[in-house]
Amino acid sequence: MRDVAINLRALSEQRDLIDRAASLLGKSRSGFILEAACERAQAVVLDQVFFSMDAEKLKQFNGMLDAALIPNPGLERLMVVQAPWDEGAA
Repeated sequence: MRDVAINLRALSEQRDLIDRAASLLGKSRSGFILEAACERAQAVVLDQVFFSMDAEKLKQFNGMLDAALIPNPGLERLMVVQAPWDEGAA
């Protein structure tokens, strides 16, 4: 059972659009809004990446980024395989 209310005001056109989309998915207005808001909130949170490290760890990290690539035959083979959706494309 949900125990916290979230209130918002919207234009009637926005409410109608939300109601139409919710209906197409067989959801209530509240359920649709909550799901959409949570999906967007999760995407925003996951896009925020913060690294905290001391000077020595930063030096090591930058060294790994700057290091020459190690050959990876498996990856090289994979990169030349044609994607199934590209078959027949010229």
